[in-house]
Amino acid sequence: MLSVLARNWGLVALRGVAGIVFGLLTLFNPAVTLTVLVLLFGGYSLVDGVFTAVAAVLHRQAEPSWPSLLVSGIVGVAIGVVTFGWPDVTALALLLLIAAWAIAIGLGEIVAAIRLRQLIRGEWTLMLAGVLSVLFGVALFLFPGRGAVAIVLWIGAFATVEGILRVALTFRLRRWLQVQRV
Repeated sequence: MLSVLARNWGLVALRGVAGIVFGLLTLFNPAVTLTVLVLLFGGYSLVDGVFTAVAAVLHRQAEPSWPSLLVSGIVGVAIGVVTFGWPDVTALALLLLIAAWAIAIGLGEIVAAIRLRQLIRGEWTLMLAGVLSVLFGVALFLFPGRGAVAIVLWIGAFATVEGILRVALTFRLRRWLQVQRV
């Protein structure tokens, strides 16, 4: 695992920079960020549903399971319509998905950091990032009603700090890779 991370240190750094950029944009304009996230999801679901339904109908002779594709497309369209009709409900559902994602990512990072402990120094950055992810996810589950804008600010702070920690880990990974090549 360490060698995979080290060989791909540039991707780890890119993830970190993307997190920092996303986090800062979110912190500077949380209301717009939430609205954009919800509308992007609604638009994606709607377009994806239309394309899936059309593809199912157009290729029904060649595809024996076309009815399931058609149903999938119709559900996608319906979710898109619901998203545009009730963006608050969609925002809450999106929040819960983000919470679950943060917990899953955090647990994975904690496990990875424990495994890396004996191989490199500085694994604490990955451990801290994992703990931060888990705490963030739990907080989102416990306090969803505190306001979507406040939660978006949490997302921004989380993404910024997580990104900084990933960039810090990158330096350790590069150093380890250079030592291994000598």
